[in-house]
Amino acid sequence: MLLDAPFYAELAEGPEDARAYWIGTQDNLRVRIAHYPGPDDAQGTVLMFPGRTEYCEKYGRVAADFAERGFHTLTIDWRGQGLADRMHEDPRAGHVNLFQDYQYDVSAMLDAADLLELPRPLFLAAHSMGGCIGLRALVEGLPVAAAGFTGPMWGIRLAAALRPAAWALGWGSARIGLDHIYAPSTGPDSYVATGLYEGNLLTTDRGGWTYMQRQVTEIPELQLGGPSLRWLHQALAECLALARLPAPDLPAIAFVGSNERIVDVPRIVARMTAWPGGRLERVQGGEHEVLMEDAVTRGRILSQMAQVFEDAARSADAAARSA
Repeated sequence: MLLDAPFYAELAEGPEDARAYWIGTQDNLRVRIAHYPGPDDAQGTVLMFPGRTEYCEKYGRVAADFAERGFHTLTIDWRGQGLADRMHEDPRAGHVNLFQDYQYDVSAMLDAADLLELPRPLFLAAHSMGGCIGLRALVEGLPVAAAGFTGPMWGIRLAAALRPAAWALGWGSARIGLDHIYAPSTGPDSYVATGLYEGNLLTTDRGGWTYMQRQVTEIPELQLGGPSLRWLHQALAECLALARLPAPDLPAIAFVGSNERIVDVPRIVARMTAWPGGRLERVQGGEHEVLMEDAVTRGRILSQMAQVFEDAARSADAAARSA
Protein backbone atom coordinates (compact mmCIF):
# COMPACT_ATOMS: atom_id res chain seq x y z
CA MET A 1 0.00 0.00 0.00
CA LEU A 2 1.18 3.50 -0.86
CA LEU A 3 0.56 6.46 1.44
CA ASP A 4 1.28 10.08 0.63
CA ALA A 5 4.66 11.26 1.94
CA PRO A 6 6.30 14.70 2.13
CA PHE A 7 8.03 15.85 -1.03
CA TYR A 8 9.95 19.09 -1.58
CA ALA A 9 9.29 19.84 -5.24
CA GLU A 10 10.85 23.31 -5.23
CA LEU A 11 14.14 21.91 -3.95
CA ALA A 12 14.06 18.96 -6.34
CA GLU A 13 13.59 21.01 -9.53
CA GLY A 14 12.19 17.94 -11.25
CA PRO A 15 9.25 17.33 -13.61
CA GLU A 16 5.90 18.79 -12.61
CA ASP A 17 3.44 16.62 -10.65
CA ALA A 18 6.16 14.55 -8.98
CA ARG A 19 4.89 12.86 -5.82
CA ALA A 20 6.36 10.89 -2.94
CA TYR A 21 4.89 7.94 -1.06
CA TRP A 22 5.53 5.82 1.99
CA ILE A 23 5.72 2.09 1.42
CA GLY A 24 6.45 -0.72 3.86
CA THR A 25 9.17 -3.33 3.45
CA GLN A 26 8.96 -7.05 4.12
CA ASP A 27 10.86 -6.56 7.38
CA ASN A 28 8.41 -3.90 8.60
CA LEU A 29 10.30 -0.68 7.93
CA ARG A 30 8.99 2.39 6.16
CA VAL A 31 10.87 3.82 3.18
CA ARG A 32 9.99 6.74 0.94
CA ILE A 33 9.77 6.51 -2.84
CA ALA A 34 9.21 9.32 -5.34
CA HIS A 35 7.75 9.17 -8.82
CA TYR A 36 8.90 11.75 -11.36
CA PRO A 37 6.53 11.56 -14.36
CA GLY A 38 7.70 11.24 -17.93
CA PRO A 39 5.80 11.75 -21.19
CA ASP A 40 2.55 9.94 -21.95
CA ASP A 41 4.29 7.91 -24.66
CA ALA A 42 7.21 7.01 -22.36
CA GLN A 43 9.81 4.46 -23.41
CA GLY A 44 9.86 2.97 -19.92
CA THR A 45 10.76 3.74 -16.32
CA VAL A 46 14.18 4.33 -14.79
CA LEU A 47 14.70 2.94 -11.27
CA MET A 48 17.11 5.48 -9.78
CA PHE A 49 19.17 3.91 -6.95
CA PRO A 50 20.77 6.74 -4.90
CA GLY A 51 24.05 6.61 -3.01
CA ARG A 52 24.80 6.73 0.70
CA THR A 53 23.44 9.89 2.42
CA GLU A 54 21.11 10.61 -0.54
CA TYR A 55 17.35 11.07 -0.87
CA CYS A 56 14.63 11.41 -3.49
CA GLU A 57 14.84 15.18 -4.11
CA LYS A 58 18.50 15.01 -5.05
CA TYR A 59 17.61 13.41 -8.39
CA GLY A 60 14.99 15.94 -9.49
CA ARG A 61 17.21 17.47 -12.17
CA VAL A 62 18.28 14.02 -13.34
CA ALA A 63 14.62 12.97 -13.56
CA ALA A 64 13.83 16.08 -15.61
CA ASP A 65 16.57 15.12 -18.05
CA PHE A 66 15.28 11.55 -18.22
CA ALA A 67 11.74 12.87 -18.86
CA GLU A 68 13.07 14.89 -21.81
CA ARG A 69 14.52 11.64 -23.15
CA GLY A 70 11.25 9.76 -22.79
CA PHE A 71 11.39 8.08 -19.37
CA HIS A 72 9.59 8.14 -16.05
CA THR A 73 11.84 7.98 -12.96
CA LEU A 74 11.20 6.20 -9.67
CA THR A 75 13.66 6.75 -6.83
CA ILE A 76 13.92 5.92 -3.13
CA ASP A 77 15.17 6.90 0.31
CA TRP A 78 17.03 3.77 1.42
CA ARG A 79 16.54 2.60 4.99
CA GLY A 80 18.64 4.69 7.34
CA GLN A 81 18.69 7.85 5.24
CA GLY A 82 16.52 10.57 3.77
CA LEU A 83 13.07 10.44 5.38
CA ALA A 84 13.02 6.64 5.58
CA ASP A 85 13.18 4.92 8.96
CA ARG A 86 16.62 5.47 10.49
CA MET A 87 18.44 2.38 11.68
CA HIS A 88 19.99 3.60 14.91
CA GLU A 89 19.08 5.75 17.90
CA ASP A 90 21.59 8.28 16.56
CA PRO A 91 19.71 9.35 13.40
CA ARG A 92 22.83 10.93 11.87
CA ALA A 93 24.78 7.66 11.80
CA GLY A 94 24.82 5.88 8.46
CA HIS A 95 23.97 2.42 9.74
CA VAL A 96 22.59 -0.88 8.45
CA ASN A 97 22.22 -4.26 10.09
CA LEU A 98 23.06 -6.35 7.02
CA PHE A 99 23.88 -5.02 3.56
CA GLN A 100 21.52 -7.62 2.14
CA ASP A 101 18.68 -5.79 3.94
CA TYR A 102 18.75 -3.10 1.24
CA GLN A 103 17.22 -5.72 -1.06
CA TYR A 104 14.02 -5.47 0.98
CA ASP A 105 13.93 -1.81 -0.08
CA VAL A 106 14.47 -2.83 -3.71
CA SER A 107 11.50 -5.20 -3.46
CA ALA A 108 9.36 -2.39 -2.02
CA MET A 109 10.41 -0.16 -4.90
CA LEU A 110 9.32 -2.79 -7.43
CA ASP A 111 6.00 -3.12 -5.61
CA ALA A 112 5.56 0.65 -5.91
CA ALA A 113 6.26 0.51 -9.65
CA ASP A 114 3.46 -2.06 -9.97
CA LEU A 115 1.02 -0.11 -7.79
CA LEU A 116 1.67 3.08 -9.76
CA GLU A 117 1.35 1.13 -13.03
CA LEU A 118 4.53 2.70 -14.36
CA PRO A 119 5.44 2.04 -18.00
CA ARG A 120 7.71 -0.84 -18.90
CA PRO A 121 10.37 -1.85 -19.57
CA LEU A 122 12.27 -0.96 -16.42
CA PHE A 123 15.87 0.26 -16.44
CA LEU A 124 18.39 0.72 -13.64
CA ALA A 125 20.39 3.90 -13.02
CA ALA A 126 22.51 3.71 -9.87
CA HIS A 127 25.01 5.94 -8.13
CA SER A 128 27.76 4.99 -5.66
CA MET A 129 26.27 2.81 -2.88
CA GLY A 130 23.24 2.44 -5.13
CA GLY A 131 25.58 0.77 -7.63
CA CYS A 132 26.53 -1.81 -5.03
CA ILE A 133 22.89 -2.43 -4.09
CA GLY A 134 22.00 -2.44 -7.78
CA LEU A 135 24.64 -4.98 -8.77
CA ARG A 136 23.41 -7.34 -6.04
CA ALA A 137 19.83 -6.82 -7.23
CA LEU A 138 20.83 -7.60 -10.83
CA VAL A 139 22.58 -10.78 -9.73
CA GLU A 140 19.38 -11.77 -7.91
CA GLY A 141 17.19 -11.12 -10.96
CA LEU A 142 16.13 -7.46 -10.93
CA PRO A 143 13.73 -7.26 -13.92
CA VAL A 144 15.39 -4.49 -15.92
CA ALA A 145 16.40 -4.37 -19.57
CA ALA A 146 19.68 -2.48 -19.07
CA ALA A 147 21.72 -0.71 -16.40
CA GLY A 148 23.71 2.50 -16.04
CA PHE A 149 26.07 3.35 -13.18
CA THR A 150 27.87 6.49 -11.98
CA GLY A 151 30.78 6.18 -9.56
CA PRO A 152 29.55 2.72 -8.50
CA MET A 153 30.69 1.56 -5.07
CA TRP A 154 32.13 -1.81 -6.09
CA GLY A 155 35.00 -1.08 -3.77
CA ILE A 156 35.81 1.68 -1.28
CA ARG A 157 38.96 3.70 -1.80
CA LEU A 158 41.24 3.09 1.17
CA ALA A 159 45.00 3.33 1.44
CA ALA A 160 46.51 -0.16 1.29
CA ALA A 161 47.93 0.25 4.79
CA LEU A 162 44.50 1.15 6.19
CA ARG A 163 42.47 -1.65 4.59
CA PRO A 164 43.41 -4.36 7.15
CA ALA A 165 42.67 -1.92 9.97
CA ALA A 166 39.23 -1.13 8.51
CA TRP A 167 38.37 -4.82 8.35
CA ALA A 168 39.64 -5.39 11.88
CA LEU A 169 37.77 -2.39 13.31
CA GLY A 170 34.52 -3.44 11.71
CA TRP A 171 34.80 -7.06 12.79
CA GLY A 172 36.11 -6.35 16.27
CA SER A 173 33.64 -3.58 17.10
CA ALA A 174 30.73 -5.93 16.50
CA ARG A 175 32.14 -8.39 19.03
CA ILE A 176 32.18 -5.79 21.80
CA GLY A 177 28.97 -3.97 20.94
CA LEU A 178 30.58 -0.82 19.51
CA ASP A 179 29.79 -1.28 15.83
CA HIS A 180 27.31 1.59 15.98
CA ILE A 181 30.02 4.23 16.48
CA TYR A 182 31.25 6.34 13.60
CA ALA A 183 34.05 5.16 11.35
CA PRO A 184 37.37 6.96 11.98
CA SER A 185 37.61 10.56 10.74
CA THR A 186 33.81 10.82 10.43
CA GLY A 187 31.05 12.04 12.73
CA PRO A 188 27.45 13.27 12.78
CA ASP A 189 27.99 16.30 10.55
CA SER A 190 26.67 16.19 6.99
CA TYR A 191 29.56 16.59 4.54
CA VAL A 192 27.50 18.76 2.19
CA ALA A 193 25.71 20.82 4.86
CA THR A 194 28.86 21.78 6.75
CA GLY A 195 31.54 21.56 4.07
CA LEU A 196 32.96 24.11 1.66
CA TYR A 197 32.74 24.03 -2.11
CA GLU A 198 36.47 24.64 -2.43
CA GLY A 199 38.31 21.32 -2.37
CA ASN A 200 35.17 19.16 -2.07
CA LEU A 201 35.25 15.53 -3.27
CA LEU A 202 31.86 15.52 -5.01
CA THR A 203 31.61 18.04 -7.84
CA THR A 204 33.58 20.70 -9.70
CA ASP A 205 30.37 22.62 -10.44
CA ARG A 206 29.46 25.32 -7.92
CA GLY A 207 25.84 25.19 -9.08
CA GLY A 208 25.68 21.46 -8.38
CA TRP A 209 27.20 21.98 -4.93
CA THR A 210 24.73 24.76 -4.12
CA TYR A 211 21.82 22.58 -5.31
CA MET A 212 22.80 19.77 -2.91
CA GLN A 213 23.65 22.08 -0.02
CA ARG A 214 20.39 24.00 -0.24
CA GLN A 215 18.39 20.78 0.00
CA VAL A 216 20.02 19.51 3.18
CA THR A 217 20.20 22.88 4.92
CA GLU A 218 16.56 23.79 4.24
CA ILE A 219 15.37 20.28 5.22
CA PRO A 220 17.79 19.17 7.99
CA GLU A 221 15.91 15.86 8.35
CA LEU A 222 17.54 14.81 5.08
CA GLN A 223 21.04 15.08 6.54
CA LEU A 224 23.20 12.06 7.31
CA GLY A 225 26.65 11.95 8.87
CA GLY A 226 29.44 9.43 8.50
CA PRO A 227 29.02 5.66 8.32
CA SER A 228 29.03 3.45 11.37
CA LEU A 229 31.73 0.82 11.80
CA ARG A 230 29.08 -1.81 11.09
CA TRP A 231 28.08 -0.15 7.82
CA LEU A 232 31.74 0.04 6.80
CA HIS A 233 32.34 -3.63 7.58
CA GLN A 234 29.14 -4.69 5.82
CA ALA A 235 30.00 -2.57 2.77
CA LEU A 236 33.53 -3.96 2.49
CA ALA A 237 32.22 -7.52 2.78
CA GLU A 238 29.52 -6.94 0.15
CA CYS A 239 31.98 -5.37 -2.30
CA LEU A 240 34.32 -8.33 -1.89
CA ALA A 241 31.48 -10.84 -2.37
CA LEU A 242 30.26 -9.09 -5.51
CA ALA A 243 33.77 -8.93 -6.97
CA ARG A 244 33.81 -12.74 -7.00
CA LEU A 245 30.60 -13.01 -9.04
CA PRO A 246 30.27 -12.86 -12.84
CA ALA A 247 28.66 -9.86 -14.49
CA PRO A 248 24.90 -10.07 -15.12
CA ASP A 249 23.80 -10.82 -18.66
CA LEU A 250 22.36 -7.47 -19.76
CA PRO A 251 23.65 -4.29 -21.41
CA ALA A 252 25.38 -1.85 -19.07
CA ILE A 253 27.33 1.39 -19.10
CA ALA A 254 29.29 2.97 -16.26
CA PHE A 255 30.75 6.44 -15.76
CA VAL A 256 33.56 7.46 -13.45
CA GLY A 257 35.18 10.83 -12.91
CA SER A 258 38.84 11.10 -13.80
CA ASN A 259 39.37 12.66 -10.35
CA GLU A 260 37.32 10.05 -8.46
CA ARG A 261 38.56 9.87 -4.84
CA ILE A 262 35.81 8.01 -2.95
CA VAL A 263 35.25 4.63 -4.59
CA ASP A 264 37.78 2.10 -5.85
CA VAL A 265 38.35 2.84 -9.55
CA PRO A 266 40.36 -0.36 -10.30
CA ARG A 267 37.36 -2.41 -9.13
CA ILE A 268 35.13 -0.47 -11.54
CA VAL A 269 37.57 -1.01 -14.41
CA ALA A 270 37.83 -4.72 -13.65
CA ARG A 271 34.07 -5.15 -13.46
CA MET A 272 33.28 -3.30 -16.69
CA THR A 273 36.15 -4.97 -18.56
CA ALA A 274 34.64 -8.34 -17.69
CA TRP A 275 31.03 -7.29 -18.36
CA PRO A 276 29.91 -8.76 -21.72
CA GLY A 277 28.77 -5.82 -23.79
CA GLY A 278 29.57 -3.43 -20.95
CA ARG A 279 31.21 -0.05 -21.47
CA LEU A 280 33.13 2.28 -19.17
CA GLU A 281 33.26 6.02 -19.85
CA ARG A 282 35.65 8.41 -18.12
CA VAL A 283 34.32 11.86 -17.27
CA GLN A 284 37.32 14.12 -17.69
CA GLY A 285 37.85 16.34 -14.66
CA GLY A 286 34.83 14.80 -12.93
CA GLU A 287 34.66 14.04 -9.23
CA HIS A 288 32.50 11.39 -7.55
CA GLU A 289 29.11 12.98 -8.31
CA VAL A 290 29.28 13.16 -12.09
CA LEU A 291 25.50 13.74 -12.28
CA MET A 292 25.98 16.81 -10.06
CA GLU A 293 28.45 18.37 -12.48
CA ASP A 294 27.32 21.10 -14.90
CA ALA A 295 24.17 20.66 -16.99
CA VAL A 296 26.12 19.94 -20.18
CA THR A 297 28.10 17.13 -18.54
CA ARG A 298 24.98 15.69 -16.90
CA GLY A 299 23.11 15.83 -20.20
CA ARG A 300 25.90 14.08 -22.07
CA ILE A 301 26.03 11.27 -19.50
CA LEU A 302 22.27 10.78 -19.46
CA SER A 303 22.05 10.82 -23.25
CA GLN A 304 24.59 8.01 -23.44
CA MET A 305 22.77 6.10 -20.71
CA ALA A 306 19.40 6.61 -22.40
CA GLN A 307 20.83 5.33 -25.68
CA VAL A 308 21.89 2.09 -23.98
CA PHE A 309 18.38 1.80 -22.52
CA GLU A 310 16.69 2.44 -25.87
CA ASP A 311 18.91 -0.04 -27.71
CA ALA A 312 18.21 -2.71 -25.08
CA ALA A 313 14.46 -2.12 -25.28
CA ARG A 314 14.51 -2.39 -29.07
CA SER A 315 16.53 -5.62 -28.92
CA ALA A 316 14.16 -7.12 -26.37
CA ASP A 317 11.14 -6.09 -28.44
CA ALA A 318 12.63 -7.60 -31.61
CA ALA A 319 13.43 -10.83 -29.79
CA ALA A 320 9.88 -11.02 -28.43
CA ARG A 321 8.37 -10.49 -31.90
CA SER A 322 10.57 -13.13 -33.49
CA ALA A 323 9.67 -15.61 -30.74
